Amino acid sequence: MLILNDVGLENKENWVSAGFLMPKFDRSGVISLTEATPEWVHFGAGNIFRAFIADISQSLLNQGLSKTGIIVAEGYDTEIIDTVYTPYDNLCINVILKSDGDIEKRVLASVTESLKTDTKGLTRLMTIFESESLQIVSLTITEKGYSVKNAEDSFYESVNNDMLAGPDAATTFIGKLTALCYHRFIKGAQPLALVSMDNVSNNGKCLQDAIRLFAESWAKFGYVKKSFLEYIDNPEKLSFPWTMIDKITPGPSKQVAEHLKESGLALPSIIVTEKTSEVAPFVNAEETGYLVIEDSFPNGRPALEKAGVILTNRETVTKVEKMKVCTCLNPLHTALSVFACMLGFTRVSDSMKDEDIAKLIRFIASEGMPVVVDPKILSPKEFADTVINIRLPNSFIPDTPQRIATDTSQKLSVRFGETIKAYVSSDTLDVTSLKAIPLALAGWCRYLVGIDDTGKGFKLDPDPLLPELRPVFSVFSLGNDADYKTALRPILSNSSIFGLDLYTTGIAEKIESLFAEMMKEPGAVRKALQKL
Repeated sequence: MLILNDVGLENKENWVSAGFLMPKFDRSGVISLTEATPEWVHFGAGNIFRAFIADISQSLLNQGLSKTGIIVAEGYDTEIIDTVYTPYDNLCINVILKSDGDIEKRVLASVTESLKTDTKGLTRLMTIFESESLQIVSLTITEKGYSVKNAEDSFYESVNNDMLAGPDAATTFIGKLTALCYHRFIKGAQPLALVSMDNVSNNGKCLQDAIRLFAESWAKFGYVKKSFLEYIDNPEKLSFPWTMIDKITPGPSKQVAEHLKESGLALPSIIVTEKTSEVAPFVNAEETGYLVIEDSFPNGRPALEKAGVILTNRETVTKVEKMKVCTCLNPLHTALSVFACMLGFTRVSDSMKDEDIAKLIRFIASEGMPVVVDPKILSPKEFADTVINIRLPNSFIPDTPQRIATDTSQKLSVRFGETIKAYVSSDTLDVTSLKAIPLALAGWCRYLVGIDDTGKGFKLDPDPLLPELRPVFSVFSLGNDADYKTALRPILSNSSIFGLDLYTTGIAEKIESLFAEMMKEPGAVRKALQKL
């Protein structure tokens, strides 16, 4: 039986004979050196960190290009540290699920320390942030982690309390991070790169703006020196590189767990924390992954480009991000998710076997290509082709359309709105010629009715606008001649959802008509897809 801890790894031959790829470095030496001279700290201990960021660190260690590992800290779901880090000496199995069915099992040993952002953890983090050696503080805290204001444009109560109370009493994640940066500032103002790796547009700016808000408030009330603001604003001291990250990393799969057990690994059941995170001592992910980073590291950096990271300038990062989120991946994901939910699919790969859904996302990609932003370092067509033909159909990735459909209202303005804007501003393209994109938006509205294409109700996935949107759609039923136009008008005209008032574009009426078509009877969603 293979035991995942430092003692268990001593039986290296057993692991190798069971098909596991082992770390190629002296882990005890790496742990000691990282403790003494830390270079990389990451906030956000979830699956994407282990499957991608920690794997990059391991690649550098395996190649002898780095001598220190990575320290991880968790500020939201700290139960993760107690359940899948500490009991396993911070080791993890990274399972790569390839589209040809091959399974690669890597023992990840690059994480040398795991911390919570509680009192004890923050004390340790203060020491780490004092270190002159510290080069990178990276983050995967999800889009919500950067939000400081609610829908009414007022500060959240917790944020407001932190701004009034000062760094020593910070309770929010950004508040604590700002306090740690201030500690580094007063201990010598050593340079540092704060690298957001979240799927947030202009993520570096979002992070810098959030930190500066706290710093401004604290300076106003005398909690911090005003010169701290100069430290934040000086890219030679504190940089906030922009990034684009892309790797499908669904929750741990029961099938993967069984495969690992058959390989001889002692594993507990997959854990669902109180905050509903699905975690295990392993992660499973696709083989494809992209990480593009603005090369701005004032205190130096490891040779990230040797581990597959693309280093470039801010303008190119922005283009790559727009290519991905506006054309080549995210709009395809969103369209697939809402139609797959209505047609009863529970796996993305199964959805891609549906000829109508597959044609829809190809159609959406083709409508975006005339206005796609070409970053030159990645081909938009090749990127989209890989998504459509390899990544989404990968039957070995246990991803669900229900996961993707989460928070859709927060994504439409970028995923579809930017393409619509580009058509509107074009001298050669006619926005009213769009067919697939209006159907995708009508499909989202039809999804919000909460009735599938057979006429049965289904559970809508979490979305911050559900309390506002659900009352509009919950009164509808299939075959009912309701006044859909009146109901849809305040939604389709909402520029905060779509990025612009769709009635000003000439396609809102098309969306109304498509929605009405899909409400006629059971099977109408399928008919609308086939008609397209």
